Amino acid sequence: MSKKTIHLIAAARPNFMKIAPLCHALKKEPWAEPVIVHTGQHYDLNMSDAFFRDLNLPEPHIHLGVGSGTHGEQTGGVMIAYEKVLEESKPDLVVVVGDVNSTLACAITSAKLLIPVAHVEAGLRSFDRTMPEEINRIVTDSISDYLFTTCEDANENLRREGIPHEKIFFVGNVMIDSLLKHREKAKKSKILERLGLYRAESSRLKAESLNGSKAQLTDSLIKHYALVTMHRPSNVDEGETFRCILEALERISHDIPIIFPAHPRTRKQIDSFGLSDYFKDSTNNESRITGNGIYILDPLPYLDFLHLMTDAKCVLTDSGGIQEETTILGVPCLTLRKNTERPVTVTEGTNIIVGTNPKRILEGWFSIQRDGGKKGKIPNLWDGHAAKRIVDILMRRIKKNI
Repeated sequence: MSKKTIHLIAAARPNFMKIAPLCHALKKEPWAEPVIVHTGQHYDLNMSDAFFRDLNLPEPHIHLGVGSGTHGEQTGGVMIAYEKVLEESKPDLVVVVGDVNSTLACAITSAKLLIPVAHVEAGLRSFDRTMPEEINRIVTDSISDYLFTTCEDANENLRREGIPHEKIFFVGNVMIDSLLKHREKAKKSKILERLGLYRAESSRLKAESLNGSKAQLTDSLIKHYALVTMHRPSNVDEGETFRCILEALERISHDIPIIFPAHPRTRKQIDSFGLSDYFKDSTNNESRITGNGIYILDPLPYLDFLHLMTDAKCVLTDSGGIQEETTILGVPCLTLRKNTERPVTVTEGTNIIVGTNPKRILEGWFSIQRDGGKKGKIPNLWDGHAAKRIVDILMRRIKKNI
């Protein structure tokens, strides 16, 4: 069998973690030639290049260099650039992941040129069409030839939308493949030391160490902060909504330091709306946490962020992927949105939807303080082998010439 060229589309932080296990699994197959196509949607060093290093990915074979812009500009830019690539390279299959603009753009461009499309993480629905990502998900699923799902509710969504059952494959969660593979390596990260988080309770811990066990000492040490991420337009592009969330975070920061690695767009909006007074004077990742407050940092590489997330007392986020990661890690998660396209993280995981109302956010935090947060379980097939299942399915279909 001649090798089949398979394009793996990468664009943003969650994409990198999803294509990594697929790339590694495909490289082991004699029939496959994986090609990484980086659209350039995330071009910040720590949000792109550092992720490739941490995930042991090769340099992208193709870089479209599209960059930022409005939804229309970014989607159109990727389509124009990728169409030229497809006309020259003519891959046998294009694999898109997630729900970002590049996912939609590459799927449409491929489908119009009659190149088969596989959508990894298909079928997720928030049922909120004010979210640009929801439109991306629906359209991508409607034109894909292979729909690889992470959970049963995604299968139900696709069937309800009339997708033929032979196109739907329940395989598990490839992003969890990356997390489980790199969890031990992430423990070697020095991010806690660099931020001074070990110092926060040093005097009390020294006294406790005389009587407490090592396990008690460790838990007391590393659970002394909360972690926040926000990037969705509905939160960071609306000044009043952003301010309401920060008011709740400021109250929480009276109890515990808050670490906030900020997406470039988020930091831009903080300045635009005049919200910088909510934050400590922390502008880079060498800053030290010297007490309670909200500390804003530059974007973090994957392993540093995974280490911070693993050891946080809780995570507050509007990211769908982080809802999944906290479920696997057993870390309480408060989702700063009114809905989620990943309901399995609520029904089975550690996630609670608190929205953007300060009262509800604080109720969620006080609950975590009171009883340690919601306890969850690991969803079915979130076991680190999703990429292998996808590759096995593709291999069987490729023997039939896709």
